[in-house]
This record gives sequence, C-alpha cells and structure tokens, in this order.
Amino acid sequence: MTRSFLPPLLCAAALAASALPSWAGGLESLEAFMRNARSGRADFTQVVTPPARDGQAVRPRTSTGTFEFQRPSRFRFDYRKPFEQTLVADGQTLWMHDPDLNQVTARSQAQVLGSTPAAIIAAAPDLQALQRDFDLSPAPDRDGLAWVQAMPRNKDGQLSRVLVGFQGDQLAALEILDSFGQRSLIRFERMELNPALPPTTFQFTPPRGADVIRQ
Repeated sequence: MTRSFLPPLLCAAALAASALPSWAGGLESLEAFMRNARSGRADFTQVVTPPARDGQAVRPRTSTGTFEFQRPSRFRFDYRKPFEQTLVADGQTLWMHDPDLNQVTARSQAQVLGSTPAAIIAAAPDLQALQRDFDLSPAPDRDGLAWVQAMPRNKDGQLSRVLVGFQGDQLAALEILDSFGQRSLIRFERMELNPALPPTTFQFTPPRGADVIRQ
C-alpha cells in the first residue's frame, strides 16, 4: 500500500500585481525567478480536492510542511501534518518515504521529472529549456495573484495543467490539475530565496528495515 504524493513540485517568483497588472508580467516574473532564484525554502499548505463522486462533492484534504529547492534538479518536501511523508530529489533519484508504512519508493528523476510541476522549480535556469516540456502562457489575475499557466506538451502523463501564482516578489501558489480531475492547491509562506542550504538537505538514505521499492 502506498500513499500518493502530489509534488508539487513548483515554481517561480512573482511580480507585484499592482505595479505590473498585465498578464505578460507573470511570464516575466517566471523568467526572472528561473534566472535569479538559485535556491529557496518556505512553509506550505496543500489542499487536495478529489473529483466529485456520483454528483456529490468530496471533502478536501489539507496537509502542511516545509519545502526547499536548489537548482538544478534538487528539491525536498517534508509533510508534517496530518501525517509525515518526505519527497526528496537528489539530482539522480526521486525518493518518496512514508514512515507510517515504513516504505520507500525510488524512481529515476530523468524518467519522472520532465513534465511534472517539479520541473518548474528544479529545472536549470533556462526558460527555453522549460518550454520544451511546457507550453507557457499568461492566465487571468485572481485571488489577488498574477498567474502563469503551464500545459505539459506530453499529453500521455497524468498531469493536465499547472498554474503558478505570484504576489509581490514572492512565489505565492501552485495549482495542479491532473487527468483524473483532482485539484491540488499549494500556498507558500515565508519564502526565502537563495539561502545557503547544506548538501545533506537533498540527500536521502532509506531507513534500516524499510521496504524499498524501485521503479
């Protein structure tokens, strides 16, 4: 049994909506973020809303934790509540650890990161490289944020659409819609850009006795 992760995987920095209200501003902020943000860390709240069943809305699930990233190709999500889970990309392998199940899943980053939300934050600082995997376009402002839409060019995956939201000069939100109609909204708080993160942040060793599944 495994619990599914919605990595979020994420990101961009943002424009001040009051100063640059045009849709193009969000794209400019994404490009600036990729160029200037070498690393970062933040707290996050994630709300996952499953599709309706038999015409009835399903209760959303909320989780909280911390997020860190370092370009290229390294990031970490530590889910704290309501239960602990860890997602670590070390540059070669994407590790998913569920302490309650005492289970670790390991996947090759090269195979799974190309058309995922994580590619937006973990990619090298090159907007053209990101555009090989995503069709980027401006999206209307809402909820006080400027948004950029990223549509995966690979239509065979589970990802349907990603929206990245900006407020001021900070990454504010990431909205993910998958092909099953499930929506995941991640909001970031206390984002710190370019902190000095120790190499151990993105290292992961399966705990002794854990069931390790390699895919």
